[in-house]
Amino acid sequence: MFVRIVKLRFHEENIAAFLENFEEVKDKIRGFDGNLFLELYQDKNDKRTFFTYSYWETEDHLENYRNSELFKGVWSFTKALFSDKPEAWSVDKLATLH
Repeated sequence: MFVRIVKLRFHEENIAAFLENFEEVKDKIRGFDGNLFLELYQDKNDKRTFFTYSYWETEDHLENYRNSELFKGVWSFTKALFSDKPEAWSVDKLATLH
């Protein structure tokens, strides 16, 4: 399993537009080939900061999504709303802690 974590920080006036767009596209992303999980979390200490967590079967599945028309549409809308450059981490999930 391949895990992708992305930190997104928005201008305060753009949060509502981002959340509305996320609601519109989340099921499409969740249904994309190889996607196992997608969720959005808001930082409780900074309401302008969000994290997306997505799990993919393989890194190739994530790359297929990142090269898709769906991602291009999501990215072109979302990038105009940022206050800071997004940060992203990709990790292979090797084991589950108990």
